[in-house]
Amino acid sequence: MAPAFAAERTLGRLGKWLRMLGFDTILETECPRGRFFEHGGGRILLTRTRKVMTTQAARKPVLIRSNDPLEQLGEVLRAAALTPEDLRPFTRCLRCNEPIVPAPKAEVQRSVPDYVWQRYSDFSTCPRCGRVYWPGTHTTRSLERIEKHFRFKD
Repeated sequence: MAPAFAAERTLGRLGKWLRMLGFDTILETECPRGRFFEHGGGRILLTRTRKVMTTQAARKPVLIRSNDPLEQLGEVLRAAALTPEDLRPFTRCLRCNEPIVPAPKAEVQRSVPDYVWQRYSDFSTCPRCGRVYWPGTHTTRSLERIEKHFRFKD
């Protein structure tokens, strides 16, 4: 079973990359202000704060050292001993972390630009927020960046 993550406030971009790769990742920035950031449930806490490493030692947090989101992603993949086979790219909503589901083309016609609806036939939607996804050039570019950075091959 793939690990789940909890990313502190300063690691929002890393959290989005983890979601893009298919990992269940909650972001502290999405928790209401004043409410404790709950990262239990077996989630791996991702932090940039050394103090958290000692106070949360039982939960085995991962201290992120880099400022670059892709390098941070590499730190997480190494710390969690993940392999390319563990990745499930573009299977989660980037906005709300919910697994996305395939959607018939006719259902998304009013939700996407006309040129997208005419050009693509595969669509997915988020059952929680309704966001629509399709395999556009952003998908290809993102996968190329990941492959180049980590030397992952099919």
